[in-house]
Amino acid sequence: MRVSALSTSDPPPPTIVDSREPAGRAGRRTWRHTLRRDWQLYSLAVLPLLFFLVFRYLPMLGNVIAFRRFKPGGSVFGETWAGLRYFRLFFSDPTFWEVFGNTLLLGVLTLVFCFPLPIVLALLLNEVRTRKLKRFVQSVSYLPHFLSIVIVAAIVMQLLSVDGTVNQLVRGLGGDAVPFLQRPEWFRTIYVSSEVWQTVGWGTILYLAALTTIDENLYEAARMDGANRWRQTWHVTLPGIRPTMVTLLILNIGTFLAVGFEKILLLYNPLTYPTADVISTYLFRIGFESSNFSYAAAIGLFEAVIGLVLVLSANAIARRTVGTSLW
Repeated sequence: MRVSALSTSDPPPPTIVDSREPAGRAGRRTWRHTLRRDWQLYSLAVLPLLFFLVFRYLPMLGNVIAFRRFKPGGSVFGETWAGLRYFRLFFSDPTFWEVFGNTLLLGVLTLVFCFPLPIVLALLLNEVRTRKLKRFVQSVSYLPHFLSIVIVAAIVMQLLSVDGTVNQLVRGLGGDAVPFLQRPEWFRTIYVSSEVWQTVGWGTILYLAALTTIDENLYEAARMDGANRWRQTWHVTLPGIRPTMVTLLILNIGTFLAVGFEKILLLYNPLTYPTADVISTYLFRIGFESSNFSYAAAIGLFEAVIGLVLVLSANAIARRTVGTSLW
């Protein structure tokens, strides 16, 4: 007896229904669920977000005066439109390019000395086995970070003025006093040295924290392969703190042109303008002493755009070369 392949009494095949939601709807539900679950944590971010909105983002609207003939007491949005007039003015001003060169040079010197020294100090402290000595060095190097810029500038002036401690020592050794703070050739050395003294401890703390995240098994494997301390540092330690190094480097490059305005303003004088005058101090004089706010706003906007380009470029280069970036 022949049996047909499909019998009329067999039940129909089950219908498969796709119960998955669209990706967009599922994502919205996940976000809402997370917000309801962790609303206390998200509420902690409200005040910081308001701070940045009120004091960082809303003032950006004032950059429109860079394109208008703004006068003190007038309306930011109601003045005569000037277009790119103020940008053409400072691009054709030789004083601006001298100031721009000073800014670049001070930024390069600060980056060259202030970026690698915390790494070196952290690596050296990581090798110290005496806990008391390690804590003492950490404290001594970190304390200047808590000093205000005004105090740091006062210390520098107390040490390097004509009647300061250094010149008293020079006179005691039979030499002549050196007016360090009035010599243009000394300003960059003084500024970079004070920056290193004030910031090296903070960077060291960050790198020491990054060193604690490295797996000890990696060092054990390197020792079993016959690697000495230098090889372990090069092949284990430095790759382990590379994300921290890249992050701090990108952040430092982002503030490359924004060299210490307050410290320079406190330390410089007309005699040191040839090497000490930077973009921030120049636009301060143009804006507040000459009341040319539109011209100063154009310079500040140019500085901000250059900083943004530097951050984006450094982030892209880091992502392509070492595979680590901020975003």
